[in-house]
Amino acid sequence: MAAPRRDTRGIVDAAELFARVNFRRPEPPEPLRPYVEHYWLIDWDLPEPYVSHVVPHPSVHIVFQQYEGQEPSVEVAGVQFGLFTQKLEGRGRVCGVKFRPGAFRPFAPQRPVSEWTGRRTWWPEVYPDTNPATILAPDEEAARIAALDAFVHTLGPHPDPQADLATALVDRIRTDRTIRRVGDFARAEGMSVRLLQRLFAGYVGVGPKWVILRYRIHEALERAETSQPVDWAGLAADLGYADQAHLVRDFTATVGVPPTAYASGRQPT
Repeated sequence: MAAPRRDTRGIVDAAELFARVNFRRPEPPEPLRPYVEHYWLIDWDLPEPYVSHVVPHPSVHIVFQQYEGQEPSVEVAGVQFGLFTQKLEGRGRVCGVKFRPGAFRPFAPQRPVSEWTGRRTWWPEVYPDTNPATILAPDEEAARIAALDAFVHTLGPHPDPQADLATALVDRIRTDRTIRRVGDFARAEGMSVRLLQRLFAGYVGVGPKWVILRYRIHEALERAETSQPVDWAGLAADLGYADQAHLVRDFTATVGVPPTAYASGRQPT
């Protein structure tokens, strides 16, 4: 089982986000770690609105949220295809559960994870017996974490070897740069492409090709966040792109600006 990530991959302008809000990623208890990568807690008190942007991971989240002037709510956020944008203003608080890719299905076995993809499904449709305030109200962080522990435990999980396999395969894609083509990956795992795609649809929510491309963009985004000049042609080759133009196309489609423009905006003036 992979350790919880401590990098900022996927967060657009992470330094700006951390300067605006109080962001933490506590670990779940040991029995939940095969399923939950980490919790994430955000508190803010902003004098002016701030818009955060994230290039989502292939993970499902359960999100408890309280915005100033609104009732607390909870939602299931399936894997999001494009750039995820959230406007924060005034005071607020979020307590989230980030499931490992492939590991949400044991908590909701009645439907394939692909049915959640691209959707944000709000309470009370999903968890009608849950009061979001029990998670969000405590001022003590330890109490909020304990409430998240108790909530996730009430959902299951229902052990499923296919979920374990899906999680392991996604983690292999994340950590192994040499995995570039779905057909080659399927053969290496002793599976047909169709079987691999069905597994990912049922347990990850997106196809293996999408996962490969998304992790490439995460790495390119992380490189663009550094203060050092980036050899984009060399990075494109390292990530398995045919040429720099293909990397630029995917980066621009996902983040909204070309990588060179994004990187120049991060450099000191």
